Amino acid sequence: MLTRLASTSHEEVYRVEDDDTGLRGFIAIHSTRLGPAAGGLRMRVYDGDTAALEDVLNLSRGMSYKNAAASLPLGGGKAVIVGDPARDKTPELLRAMGRAINALQGRYWTAEDMGMSPADMAEIARETHFVAGLDHGRHASGDPSPITARGVFNAMRAGAAQVFGSDDLWGRHVAVQGLGHVGWHLCTLLHEAGARLSVADMDSTRVSDAVTAFGAIGVPAHTVHATQADIFAPCAIGGILNARSIPEIQARLVVGAANNQLATPGDADALQARGILYLPDYVANGGGIINVAAEILEIADRSVWVAERLGAMQATMQQILIRAEAENSSPAVIADRMVEDSLLQVAV
Repeated sequence: MLTRLASTSHEEVYRVEDDDTGLRGFIAIHSTRLGPAAGGLRMRVYDGDTAALEDVLNLSRGMSYKNAAASLPLGGGKAVIVGDPARDKTPELLRAMGRAINALQGRYWTAEDMGMSPADMAEIARETHFVAGLDHGRHASGDPSPITARGVFNAMRAGAAQVFGSDDLWGRHVAVQGLGHVGWHLCTLLHEAGARLSVADMDSTRVSDAVTAFGAIGVPAHTVHATQADIFAPCAIGGILNARSIPEIQARLVVGAANNQLATPGDADALQARGILYLPDYVANGGGIINVAAEILEIADRSVWVAERLGAMQATMQQILIRAEAENSSPAVIADRMVEDSLLQVAV
């Protein structure tokens, strides 16, 4: 079921296959320097195994940075299943993935990500203890999406304070790309704060629902980044900030829930050169893993602990922004430096 693949960038990488259930995917453990690797399981259609492997490698590395930035005693890992969750997902397939995760003996903890739900996590939990994001249980944390959205919203206010001189989002025009669980919760918070919304998603029904629920304007998914807005919030897949899209961005602030928003590290400098403030995604969207970590670490008073960690994460973002302004550098560069320093300190 597990075939270990050679890697010079990650501690462990595995191909996962189960002929009986049709399971095909990958598990990547980037780092366990701070603790057991933790990161969600996503299921989506990929353009071949190479694309899926590249995704899991990038995502697991991002989890190492995200967990370190949130000061969690967890390393970074990720898992992906190749397939259409609406068509290919079965209880048997999920349980097979659970057995693969269990074989790693706690070096990797999984949770909900794109294409997954708390009910799916419960199915996986029938085969392994190393799963979080459950709806039921003594330390169950449930769907992490609302907490993720809250962290992104807090980060957006911090960015707005620097760019616009106030953290009040009333009347601000925000272009939201992606109306999945997190994107929808973020739209709810923005609507309640009085922001004007333009929204895009590959699912036209979600766009129609957002137009009705939030008074939003629906825009094409392939041009939402170029919307004449104050803030651009990428909440879909990664790599949206790239050599093609950056020259077209009209917003002065970019902050969203998507993982790995930068196609290359150099794209952070390209945004900086255009005078666009980009808030590093793995700091802004760390609320979800904080929520999950409370379950993994069996925190008794989860709500208080999560609230404290969200506050600390917001303080970290403020520190990043202050240092970036002082050094005339991209916040992404500063965030990477801070996280890498902490990881290196653990390594020596």
